[in-house]
Amino acid sequence: MGLQAVLPALDARGKEVAAFLWPLWARPNQLPPPGDWRTWLLLAGRGFGKTRTGAEWVRSEVQRGGARRLALVAPTAADVRDVMVEGESGILATAPPWFRPKYEPSKRRLTWPNGAQATTFSADEPDRFRGPQYDRAWCDEAAAWRYPEAFDQITLGLRLRDARGGPPRCLVTTTPRPTPLIRRLVADPTTHVNRGSTFDNRDHLAAAYLDQIVRRYEGTRLGRQELYAEVLDDTPGALWKRDAIDALRVRHAPDLARVVVAIDPAVTSRQGSDETGIVVAGLGTDGHGYVLADRSLVATPDAWARAAVSAYNEHRADRLIAEVNNGGDLVETVLRTVSHGVAYRAVHASRGKQTRAEPIAALYEQGRVHHVGSLPQLEDQLCSWAPATDAHSPDRLDALVWALSELMLGGASPVEPPATTDDDDRWGDADARGF
Repeated sequence: MGLQAVLPALDARGKEVAAFLWPLWARPNQLPPPGDWRTWLLLAGRGFGKTRTGAEWVRSEVQRGGARRLALVAPTAADVRDVMVEGESGILATAPPWFRPKYEPSKRRLTWPNGAQATTFSADEPDRFRGPQYDRAWCDEAAAWRYPEAFDQITLGLRLRDARGGPPRCLVTTTPRPTPLIRRLVADPTTHVNRGSTFDNRDHLAAAYLDQIVRRYEGTRLGRQELYAEVLDDTPGALWKRDAIDALRVRHAPDLARVVVAIDPAVTSRQGSDETGIVVAGLGTDGHGYVLADRSLVATPDAWARAAVSAYNEHRADRLIAEVNNGGDLVETVLRTVSHGVAYRAVHASRGKQTRAEPIAALYEQGRVHHVGSLPQLEDQLCSWAPATDAHSPDRLDALVWALSELMLGGASPVEPPATTDDDDRWGDADARGF
């Protein structure tokens, strides 16, 4: 008879203890694999329960008396704090009251009652991994790390045997992308790979969320990645190739002669809407283009305007440029409400998407455009959009093309918007979401 069958007969204390017995509630692909592995790679779709799996693994490794020194790593410091530690499925929320760690944010440290300690790190700062050593590491959303070499630094520090004499181990939880790091881990014989889809966890996900992501991704190549956790190669017919982007990637931009922030505004901000594309790019003194940041988001006009102005100020940009097919003068009005003094220029899409994108793709082929660090969601869009077959207007890509056109192709002459912005003409040459 399973423990769940006897739960009704347990007293209050027994039920409290049972609530924190993760093997009782976990799905099989959320439990640590048996055998001699160095890295457990959990490739799973959005909403699968990756964070809960990681938090429970950390607690299990600490509570059984093995792990004593741990590293917790996410794409940014905010991600470590807000998702891995303080998130709804993070370490603090899933800890039983009698074995809850003390969290000291200023020291980037968690300490459990048995003395085990975990240090939090941002993958944006790979040099911080030099020196410290660990017996366990949990690396979250590694496919989205801006500097994938951070994983090499973690591996070099993962060299302590645990308190029981066991080997050091690492859990990597991530939505998959065909990055060099993920491909390398999948091919490594010391890696055990588990896979899971969004729908494995449908009983614990809001119906509205499932409806939204199914409508957005089902039947697409990105859906196979984001929902079903497949590691995909480039889309046939795509103008950009991952290997080429990887080959030209740099960690730091050189001196820049100009910096622009380009905006491709979404028409609506309700659930399921397109993102507003916000991309920052610079022109180096070497004549090459450098893609510095992707700040795209689904947001209200005020929120995306604030994000764009923040990027403008952070990168000391020379100009904000925005495509105004659907927004017209309202786009400038919203931006001026946030910051009256920004340098701004409106541009209008007067040619088809493919025609506008091809010269920028050619700059990549010529080795003249570099991504500074990893920009995974932007790169997904670049390498999955096939203009001959995909009618969807790629927002991040649109903003990228506007930015690099401004910097490297002499910009685009502002033109008067057409008399109508009827959504029926949305995918034509005067594309209402084009770049």
